Amino acid sequence: MTTNPLTVTAPHLRPPYPYIAIEGPIGVGKTSLARIFSERWSMQPLFERPDDNPFLERFYRDSARYALATQLQFALQRAQEARDVIAARTAGTSLIADFIAQKNDIFARLTLPDDEYQLYRTLAAHIDTAAAPQPDLVVYLQASPEVLFARIQKRARPSELQISDAYLRALCDAYNEFFYYYDGAPVLTVNAEHLNPLESADDLALLVDRIETMRGRKEFFVKGTSL
Repeated sequence: MTTNPLTVTAPHLRPPYPYIAIEGPIGVGKTSLARIFSERWSMQPLFERPDDNPFLERFYRDSARYALATQLQFALQRAQEARDVIAARTAGTSLIADFIAQKNDIFARLTLPDDEYQLYRTLAAHIDTAAAPQPDLVVYLQASPEVLFARIQKRARPSELQISDAYLRALCDAYNEFFYYYDGAPVLTVNAEHLNPLESADDLALLVDRIETMRGRKEFFVKGTSL
């Protein structure tokens, strides 16, 4: 049987950080990359469960009506996910996730009018996610709205096919602004337009090398350049 070089595990393939989070906008490939790393480094995966949110599909159809309910449901999910993170780290288990808890505020700020946003913040403050430890590294995957839209169309999830071009562009801008100011953990920002670690063993090796050799708090990786 042929071994898949993207997911090969071996005793020497220890995770470079105890807790890694992969982040980025819809369609950028964060869940698939987190799954590859979880197998490569024998890390416990913690994935978002957007399909568990009963309001999400309705939000994509009618964002004004369902934005608040959608964000509150995600806040409840984050509380459970925070407990999962605490349990894993208390047990000394290496962990990789395809989100950070603070992403809730990216979407809430983007989708809610000011009065509902303030209501959301008040209610969310009573749902404690602050106790969860911050990741030791965040890998932030970037891509243009055009690339993301093409990937969303290709994977053809029914709820995501309703995402508008305007929403996707606004989401990319919101992510970029968030990570410009984010200082909760070291961040490796990766241009994922021409780097395909999901299908190319060579590209995966390049990304792994940058993760393993990262020393600063913020670094940028664009394939073919040194930043």
